[in-house]
Amino acid sequence: MDETLIEAWANRRSFHEKQEPPERGSGYKGQKLLRDTHESGTDPEARLYKKRTAGEAKPSYLGHLVMENRNGLVMKSCVTLSGTREEREAALAMLTRMVTERRTKRKPGEEFGPVTVGGDKGYQEEKFIQGLRELQVIPHIAEYETNVRWPNWLTASERDHPGFAISQGRRKRIETLFGWIKSVAGLRKTKFRGRRRVGWMFTFAAAAANLIRLAELIPAEV
Repeated sequence: MDETLIEAWANRRSFHEKQEPPERGSGYKGQKLLRDTHESGTDPEARLYKKRTAGEAKPSYLGHLVMENRNGLVMKSCVTLSGTREEREAALAMLTRMVTERRTKRKPGEEFGPVTVGGDKGYQEEKFIQGLRELQVIPHIAEYETNVRWPNWLTASERDHPGFAISQGRRKRIETLFGWIKSVAGLRKTKFRGRRRVGWMFTFAAAAANLIRLAELIPAEV
């Protein structure tokens, strides 16, 4: 699982102060952030956001994917507003739907093997890891170096799981999907406005990427 930034069909100059900003902000302890006080006149749902400290903040959305690591196929996709919490919240929501669907389709007496999920250090957060355990999903999340500011939340059994290294090695395949969606499907900068429309196009592009991948996986007839 991972996420990528999708540039919105807006620019920084389109942002202006909201006429009726909320009394309580969405930041820490109700602190008002730029998203609470300003909005784009071109695409009101777009937020100024940057994934890296040194990067430029751009009006954007976040596109999220869950990929199975055997064949590199997309299992779930969605688009959210840009934000630091949205990455983990979207991943947990998609995994919850997947686990629920899996349990619903289970036949009486049928047993499934353990479910594991790999992710980068952005998912190394206590609430998210606990949510995976509640879903009975084994977290294979990359860890920080020993650091008081950025603690790791995996247990020894999760860290020593035989599939941990495999998950970490194969999770990077998802970057190929993001690259295709952005360059070939044209979603590096979307021409749609509003999260719902951007999400529809993102899911459509993910489905197209699956079809191309399936054509490679299915053996050609002799």
